[in-house]
Amino acid sequence: MTTDLTLHTASFDELDAATLYRLLKLRTDVFVVEQKDPYPELDGRDLEPSAVHVWLARGDEPVGYLRILTDPDGTARIGRVVVAPDARGGGLSGRLMTAALERIGGRRSVLAAQSHLANFYARFGYEVTGPEFLDGSIPHLPMARPAAH
Repeated sequence: MTTDLTLHTASFDELDAATLYRLLKLRTDVFVVEQKDPYPELDGRDLEPSAVHVWLARGDEPVGYLRILTDPDGTARIGRVVVAPDARGGGLSGRLMTAALERIGGRRSVLAAQSHLANFYARFGYEVTGPEFLDGSIPHLPMARPAAH
C-alpha cells in the first residue's frame, strides 16, 4: 500500500544518525548486495552542502530514495534512485522523480540511468546524451533534461 508513505527531504546535516543509517542500508542492500555490484557506494557526495536526500518512508523505514546533487556548472544531478524489493511495482520511483523535479524546478538536470530504465526516465523528459558505459558492472546511459525556459 502506498498511501501510508510519507515523503521526506533533508540535507545531510538535517539527517539524524538512525535515518542516515537506514537510507544507506537501503542503497547498499539494493545496489551492492541485490545487484551483486561491489563498488564504493559511499562516494562522499552525500556530504555536499547542496545535496538533498529525498525518500519515502513507512513509519521510520525508508522504502524508496534518491538524492539530488549540484554539479560545478549548476546542473542538478539525480542519482541513487532506489526502491526496496518489497515495495516495487507501486509507482514509488515515479513519486520520487516527481518530487525531485519539483525541487529542481527549471534547472537543467542529468542522471546516469541503468540502461534498462532509460524509457522510465524518458517519461520525465530525459534524453540519452551519450554512449552506454559501465558503472561498476552495470550498463548505464547518460541522460539529460533541458532547463525550462
